[in-house]
Amino acid sequence: MTVQRTFHLVKRPITEWSLSMIALTAVSGKEFYLNCELIYRVDRSFDTIITLTDGKTVRVTETEKEIVEKVIQYKRKIYNGFTEGEI
Repeated sequence: MTVQRTFHLVKRPITEWSLSMIALTAVSGKEFYLNCELIYRVDRSFDTIITLTDGKTVRVTETEKEIVEKVIQYKRKIYNGFTEGEI
């Protein structure tokens, strides 16, 4: 006798490409989206400087703490399907 197991994962579909990245603001004031999986490190001088895994850097207006919070929210959304208010 074979036992068949069925698993149902219920997650909200992410339909906009922008939801798979974090929104940031360049020092020029222009908003853009960054794949946070590419972040190698975040430093603060006059601006916040994000170094990517390929060595390129991006200067943004957000603080390090704001970037970390955006990455945490992204990871929750992708891996758990939850947002801050649902946990």
